[in-house]
Amino acid sequence: MKAIVLREHGGNETLRLETHFPDPIAGPGDVILRVRASSLNYHDVFTRRGMPGIHLPFPIIIGLDVAGEITALGDGVTGWNIGDRVVVDPINRIDGGLVGETTHGGLAELCRVPAHQLIALPDEISFTDAAALPVAYGTALRMMTTIGQIRAGEKVLILGASGGVGACCVQLAKLAGAEVIACAGSEQKAERLRAIGADRTILYTEQDFMKEVFRLYGKPARQRHSAHPGGVDVVVNFTGGDSWVNSLRCLRVGGRVLTCGATAGFNPTEDLRYIWTFELQIRGSNGWDREDLHRLLALVREKRLNVLIDRQWPLEQGAQALASLEQRQVIGKVVVV
Repeated sequence: MKAIVLREHGGNETLRLETHFPDPIAGPGDVILRVRASSLNYHDVFTRRGMPGIHLPFPIIIGLDVAGEITALGDGVTGWNIGDRVVVDPINRIDGGLVGETTHGGLAELCRVPAHQLIALPDEISFTDAAALPVAYGTALRMMTTIGQIRAGEKVLILGASGGVGACCVQLAKLAGAEVIACAGSEQKAERLRAIGADRTILYTEQDFMKEVFRLYGKPARQRHSAHPGGVDVVVNFTGGDSWVNSLRCLRVGGRVLTCGATAGFNPTEDLRYIWTFELQIRGSNGWDREDLHRLLALVREKRLNVLIDRQWPLEQGAQALASLEQRQVIGKVVVV
């Protein structure tokens, strides 16, 4: 089969198209999928580069998110049939492991997964949309609802809003009734974000987002019961790096930071004074639960949530697709079909 194969860590040149990679064989409890779509995530960039403490079983096919049709059933598989449309929960919640990291992922014509990781895909939802959901949208849903508890009337500032996670955060905050301020790197991205629900946009390439928050909402006051508290209620920051401290400075007393990653650096400079002075809450969110994926499918089917896709790439250009994500040239999700 054709596959984009990683045999060593490094730059994007380490991802190579192989045309005769061995076809997967279904073991007991497994299914084989004809991959129709696989979306890429920044986790795939980290997998290619290498992550401390994580050792990959080379060669490995990356691509955490997979949607397709069942082509073969292993011994003992019940409840599924050849031809069923499915999307995969990338986390193996029984034996451990992650699709595209510890087992072969979606940048291939075929993919083997345990049957217990399958979720039935409604006919109304395309393979492309389905493949965009699990990692990015699942992560966003848990962070914004279960952990973040976004409420109507709150002011929510979202950094990195034009990526897959960010675009979903914008929509979920709007669904909750919040006022959404989305940060973007270009007017083109800002326009797309306003189209999916952002009330305001800040171009961080031209404006200091902290100063712009102060201009729009006032500088946060230290008094708990100030008549003009200033600042925002929530900052969504999964970039880390240089934006971290200024995110804290944007928050009113009792405000909260939500984070699920650190794409720009995991060890930023900290200023603890803002945390205790303004009684801030820092809430971390890790991944998604299985029920989050069912809820996402329902939201998409009901047309309450739109899947924002930047571009669809053919399998042969899988490496270029990941490069576009790594270079932050995208708005929404990158999907390989």
